[in-house]
Amino acid sequence: MTMSTDTLTPSEPAVPVQDLPAPSTAALVSIAGRQVFVALRFLVAMTVVLGIAYPLLVLSVGQIIAPHAANGSLITVNGKTVGSSRIGQLFTDPKWFQGRPSAAGTDGYDPTASGGSNLAADSPALLKAVNDRKVTIAKADGVPESAVPADAVTASGSGLDPDISLAYALIQVNRVAAARHLTPARVGDLVQTHVSTAALGFIGQRRVNVLQLNIALVNMTNN
Repeated sequence: MTMSTDTLTPSEPAVPVQDLPAPSTAALVSIAGRQVFVALRFLVAMTVVLGIAYPLLVLSVGQIIAPHAANGSLITVNGKTVGSSRIGQLFTDPKWFQGRPSAAGTDGYDPTASGGSNLAADSPALLKAVNDRKVTIAKADGVPESAVPADAVTASGSGLDPDISLAYALIQVNRVAAARHLTPARVGDLVQTHVSTAALGFIGQRRVNVLQLNIALVNMTNN
């Protein structure tokens, strides 16, 4: 058998990193330019897709499936927009059904300052406010303080809740009826016709939209 006389030669030693030639300025500019170009293309693509196409798609779907809700659930009376069924309004006159307390803005129900009071449940200021509201409502509506429901004395998290509980609507019937020279039975029947049930039958509670109820009240009074 003949043995090979070839010998293995060691591999070339690695060139130290510090000995590698630095890239030229032109190469760096070229690389940076390509990266910037890729980033700009991505920015433009995402702007078109997420900033234009997606909002238009959502808007179109909303207009097709639920145009009234997509346009703000606005309520018009005699051709004039008087509010939205999704945003509460402040009613103070005894002849109106009144909504929940509101901490949105200085006077409440400010749609540009939506929010709650941010007071803790054991805050002395909150406890005093709740007690004062309970006394005031009980006196105005002619009911015992124990009959005043929780939503009558506490503000919602948004300060723009358009609905009140059926219990709160019912304790206001006598006051509203007296102020409008109507029978309590007639006003009470009107309340019952404006009760919305819990979503899916179990989410939330039966409620009454204050603005819609007051509009119906005007129509009843005029007729």
